[in-house]
Amino acid sequence: MTRRPAEIAPFGEQTLSDPAQPDRRALLRGLTAGIGLTLAPGVTLYALGGAADARAPDQAVTSNVRWGMLIDAGKCTDGCTACVTACATENGWEDTGKPLTDAQWIRKLTVRDPKTGSSRELPMMCQHCAEPPCVDVCPTGSSFKRADGIVLVDKHICIGCRYCMMACPYNARSFIHEPVEDPKPDAPRGKGTVESCTLCVHRIDAGGTPACVEACSADGGGAMLFGDLNDPESEISKRIARYPTTQIRADLGTDPGVRYRNL
Repeated sequence: MTRRPAEIAPFGEQTLSDPAQPDRRALLRGLTAGIGLTLAPGVTLYALGGAADARAPDQAVTSNVRWGMLIDAGKCTDGCTACVTACATENGWEDTGKPLTDAQWIRKLTVRDPKTGSSRELPMMCQHCAEPPCVDVCPTGSSFKRADGIVLVDKHICIGCRYCMMACPYNARSFIHEPVEDPKPDAPRGKGTVESCTLCVHRIDAGGTPACVEACSADGGGAMLFGDLNDPESEISKRIARYPTTQIRADLGTDPGVRYRNL
């Protein structure tokens, strides 16, 4: 049976006796590399085969850098969706009003203090954890973390099992149920695969910032700050050192790369 490249069928009923299965992972990587799957004409991935090959065209990814984000909930205006709109435009997805099937690259949440009744709105996306549960449970290695801390999905070897969606404590991943039309070359998407926020890795590798951060600065409340968490002289590191910040579900030990202020 021939599989259409943009419609990778999920293996929802597959039984895996050994979650690690290194031999099976190697086999799948070899098969997909040999077949040369593409999601759509002109659409390529950041790295075929995992984090070891994930790099910008002219510069190797290094663990000396850890990209992250600081979000000030006190500056996040109620009703503002500048970050969501910018992400959807940049990466080619849309909010259709169906929360069970819509993309979860970034979304606005309302959090309430049960004791005081006070509430805040804040954006939620992939937290780009230092110890990502999605990577741990992925049976094919399609979920991987780059050396610079960005967590991605290699769509060439994603089988749509959705284990990563179940493992993510932030509900930050979604499954593509329908065929994708006119995907962005820098944001590969395909039916039957899982996706999530990439921190606009194509922008970062070109020396830029994520689209959500840019839009928040221009059209929102300036609540989002992007930078290198490993550099003590970066603005994001200085603010984290100066002000109290929160990692959501820090008790899980995932060490998210996204931090929040004024929660």
